[in-house]
Amino acid sequence: MARKLTFKFPLRCLYWCPRCCTNSAPPAPNASKPRPFSTANSVQAIAAPAIDFSSTDNIPPPNIKNARVVPASPSYFSGRPDFTDNLLSLQTLLRKYQTLPTVAPGQAPRIAWRTVSQYRLLVGEPVRASKYHQIIEILKRLNQIHPAVMPPDLHKAMQIYKRDINPYAVVRRPAIIDTDGRACGIGKRKSSSAKVYLVQGQGEVLINGKSVNEVFGRIHDRESALWPLKATNRVDKYNVWALVSGGGTTGQAEALTLGTAKALMVHEPDLKPALRRAGCVTRDPRRVERKKPGKLKARKMPAWVKR
Repeated sequence: MARKLTFKFPLRCLYWCPRCCTNSAPPAPNASKPRPFSTANSVQAIAAPAIDFSSTDNIPPPNIKNARVVPASPSYFSGRPDFTDNLLSLQTLLRKYQTLPTVAPGQAPRIAWRTVSQYRLLVGEPVRASKYHQIIEILKRLNQIHPAVMPPDLHKAMQIYKRDINPYAVVRRPAIIDTDGRACGIGKRKSSSAKVYLVQGQGEVLINGKSVNEVFGRIHDRESALWPLKATNRVDKYNVWALVSGGGTTGQAEALTLGTAKALMVHEPDLKPALRRAGCVTRDPRRVERKKPGKLKARKMPAWVKR
């Protein structure tokens, strides 16, 4: 059977409340027992004598035994201290001069920055290409600052990352027509090179002192050599005298194509769009891929045999 629980004493709250504690006052919020305070056992502190810094004679000598060398750079203990210092210095310059007026990206002066291999030789550290890309992005942003307001310290800091020779500053000499009315053009393809002289005439062609049919046996090579003149309907208006060397017949014929096009643009510069559409202006950089060890040719593998 369940038993009925009874209490001898009435239930009261654990904390003070006005219903249970009607005859007593609430406890003070910060009530605590007084503690005795005595300074009889305290030790009086004595200050060290003041050091007179007006003269160096009163300064005590340093303890050389316990002294240590402090690195000049906080990045000394990192894996790439020079790269880290360069990156932090460029970021500081960017925050300092980011409010200066800038020019459009296409109007900024063209600068050839150091490659990642050249930068590795400069700092002597194994810097990754992705890390060096961060420096290049900051340099491109700093280069967009207007040249009229470019600070001297910023210009000096950017000089470290420029190449020794700027290829964009090289100005090509303009081709001219000599006193004999000849225009010269040089073309290359693979290992072949051709030097072409173009003069107004009746359409005669001499290559190394021979005719086109004697030099090139294939019809395709003959058409390639004179393709700039055929594409612009100038076959019977100019005489061609060329010197070719190196490579085979295909390389020599396509080298003549580029050389003839360059010489023709000297006589008639307005023909450049037509020659570009004909594919005679751009130099073809393709070459035969080298043979690799363990392969029959550049990429051909020997036949796989199971046993």
